[in-house]
Amino acid sequence: MSRLTSENNSLVTYFNSKSHISEGYRKLRTNIQFSSIDNHIHKIMIASAESGEGKTTTISNLAVTYAQEGKKVLLIDADLRNPSLHRVFSVPNHVGLSSVLSNQYAMEEVLRDSYIDNLQLFTSGPIPPNPSEMIGSNRMKSLMERLENQYDVIMFDTPPVLSVTDALIVSSLCDGVLLVVNAGKVKKELVKKTKAHLEHVNARILGVILNNLKASAGSVSYGEI
Repeated sequence: MSRLTSENNSLVTYFNSKSHISEGYRKLRTNIQFSSIDNHIHKIMIASAESGEGKTTTISNLAVTYAQEGKKVLLIDADLRNPSLHRVFSVPNHVGLSSVLSNQYAMEEVLRDSYIDNLQLFTSGPIPPNPSEMIGSNRMKSLMERLENQYDVIMFDTPPVLSVTDALIVSSLCDGVLLVVNAGKVKKELVKKTKAHLEHVNARILGVILNNLKASAGSVSYGEI
């Protein structure tokens, strides 16, 4: 097991599974599962307008709740510009998604087990000079086709929607998108703009997650946007 550090301390669903915050993430998982009766939500992306809104923390804890339910989960760091999943789970990042997309390594060589049962990681790898081109490549699409047959749930961490096009490209590969908003910090106009960008590429927005509500520091709230 990885030691508890200031980085992976954000995995409250693992290190403090009985907390009210952990219960919030489990409710989020349930809401997602019930959001589509006819179509299974298999690939989920987390999105935000700006950086620092809690995307990585949210998607990491949500992935843990799916794994705790017995689902085989893959968590992918598709932020090839400012990756952070490797720090949350305390794993190396010298090889990863960019290494596979650039034909330097095979997929099987870079997938990593986490210290959490049923949860595997696909870290970003070295930061490439052309992240958008890599994410939008046919090789990326082929890779996802291979992976979706091996996991019950695949989740993506991505850069902010308003900063670069990467997240919009990833959204086209997913069954649904969760929009994270740092409550009281991000302007409403930016959230609306982010939603419009996602809808423009026909992304299916499952709902919005409000982080850091004043009612309870660090709390998580979910609802339709």
